[in-house]
Amino acid sequence: MIDGTVVDLSRIQFAATALYHFLFVPLTLGLSFLLAAMETVYVTTGKRIYKQMAQFWGGLFMINFALGVATGLTMEFQFGTNWSFYSSFVGDIFGAPLAIEGLMAFFMESTFVGLMVFGWERLSKGQHLAVTWLVALGSNLSALWILVANGFMQDPVGAAFDPITMRMQLTSFPKLIFSPDVQSKFVHTSIAGYVTAAIFVAGVSAFYMLRRRHMPLAKRSFRMAALFGVLATMGVITLGDALGFVAARVQPTKLAAMEGLWKAEAAPMPFNLIAFPDQARQENRGVVQLPDLLSLLVTHSLNRTVPAIDALERQAKQRIENGIPAVQALQALSRDPKDAAALAQFDAHRSDLGYGFLVQRYAPDLSKVTPAQVSEAARDSIPPVAAVFWSFRLMVGFGLLMLVFFVLAALYTLRNSAQEKKWLLTAAVWMIPVPFLANEFGWLVAELGRQPWTVFGVLPTWMSASTHTVTYMAFSLIGFVALYSVFIVIEIYLLVRAIRLGPTEHGDSGDEPPQPRPAPAGRPSAAHVTEPEG
Repeated sequence: MIDGTVVDLSRIQFAATALYHFLFVPLTLGLSFLLAAMETVYVTTGKRIYKQMAQFWGGLFMINFALGVATGLTMEFQFGTNWSFYSSFVGDIFGAPLAIEGLMAFFMESTFVGLMVFGWERLSKGQHLAVTWLVALGSNLSALWILVANGFMQDPVGAAFDPITMRMQLTSFPKLIFSPDVQSKFVHTSIAGYVTAAIFVAGVSAFYMLRRRHMPLAKRSFRMAALFGVLATMGVITLGDALGFVAARVQPTKLAAMEGLWKAEAAPMPFNLIAFPDQARQENRGVVQLPDLLSLLVTHSLNRTVPAIDALERQAKQRIENGIPAVQALQALSRDPKDAAALAQFDAHRSDLGYGFLVQRYAPDLSKVTPAQVSEAARDSIPPVAAVFWSFRLMVGFGLLMLVFFVLAALYTLRNSAQEKKWLLTAAVWMIPVPFLANEFGWLVAELGRQPWTVFGVLPTWMSASTHTVTYMAFSLIGFVALYSVFIVIEIYLLVRAIRLGPTEHGDSGDEPPQPRPAPAGRPSAAHVTEPEG
C-alpha cells in the first residue's frame, strides 16, 4: 500500500509541471503555422514586409520553443521516477509513442528549427520555405505522439492485460494510433494552439497599432491573425463537440461530472448553465438551467438521455463485485502461473479487473471485503465534480469570447479600419492571456475527469505511484515549482523585451510610407511633415 499523501503529492507535481509546460506548447503549435503562412506570402509575392514579419514572429517563436523544450524534458522522466508501477504496468504500450515523440522533437523538429533560424541567407527562398513548413509539421506531429500516449490513458484500446507477465501488452498499433479519442483530441489540441497563436499575434500587433509603431507589419499581422483565428476557433468548438461524443461513449463519468448530472432525468434533458455541485450530498445548489439543451448538445436529439452519476455508481458497484474474483485469480497466478483454475477464473472476470483494483485501496485482503467498502470504492469512481464542472464552463466561455473577438477583428480589419478602433485594439491586448487560460482549463477537464484512473477502467491512480517518502515528494515538488516559475519569468521577460524592441532589428521597416502626422487644430495641414515608423 502506497502512502496516500505520496500519491497526492505525485499527482500535484505532475499536474504542476504539465500545466507549466502547456503554457508553451500551444503557442509553439500555432505560431509555427502562422510563420509558414507569412513566409509563403513572401515567397509568392516578393513583398519584403512578409519576410520581416516571418523573421520577427520567428524570433518570438524561438524564445517560446526553447523554454517549451526545457519544461518538457522532465515530464517524461517523471513516469519512471514518480510513477514506477504505472510505467511497469503499461510501459510496453506507453513507451512506443513517447520514443517516437522524442525522435520527432529532438531530431526532426530541432534540426529544422536550426535551419529555419540560421538559413535565411544560406538557403534559397523555396528551400527556406520548405524548412519552415517542416518545422510546423514536425511540431504538430510531435504533439500527436504525446496525445497517442495520453489517448491510451483515456481509452485503452489496442492492448490487453497478460496475467502471466502481469503487464499490459500491445495488440494493435493501428488501433492505438487511430483511437477516436486520440484523433479528435489531437485535432482539438492542435487547433487550440492555432487559436492561441492568433490571439498572441493579434494582441502584440494591436499593441503596436495603439502606439502607431511598425504599422505595416502590425496591420498585416493583425489581419492574418484575425482571419486565421476565426477559422481556428470555429474548428476548436466543432472538435470539442466531437470530444463530447467520445466522452459519452468512453468516459460517461467524466461527461456526468462536466454537466453536474447527479440524478437521471427524462429527455429532453436541461443544461446546467450555472450550478454549485456538492459531492458529499450529490446535489447542485444555485442552479440556472437552459431547457432541453443537454440532450441536444450531447446526443444531437431531443429524445435521448445521458447517464447520471447515481446510475454510474450502481454500475461501478457491479463491476467492483465482478472484478474482485479477477484480482484473486491474479494473486493465485502470481504464485503459480500454471494454475488452470485461476486462469479460467481470471478470463471470466478480466473485463472488470481494474474495478477489483479500485476496492483494494480499502480492502487489501479481498476475501474480507465488506459492502461498505464496495460502496466507498464505487463513490471513488466519480471524478471531482465541482472542479470538472467549472473547468469545462470556463474553457467553453473563454472559447466563445475568443470567437466573438475574432469575428469583430476580422470584420474591421477587412474594412481596413481596425487601426482606428481603439477599443478593439485595447481588447486585443487584454485578450492575450485568455487562450492560455482556456488551454489550462481544458487540460484540467481531461485529466481530472479521468480520475480515479491513471488508465481509465484499468489501473487506478492510487496504485500507480512510486513508493517515495512524503519528505522526498514535498522537496521535489517545491524544487520543480520554483524552477518552472523561474522559466515563466524568463519567458515573459524575453518576450516583452523582444516586443518592445520591435522588428527593427529583423529587417526593413516595411514597404509602406510613414503615416502623416495629424495637423493640430486651428493650423494648416502640412502633409509633408511625417512621423518616422518605429
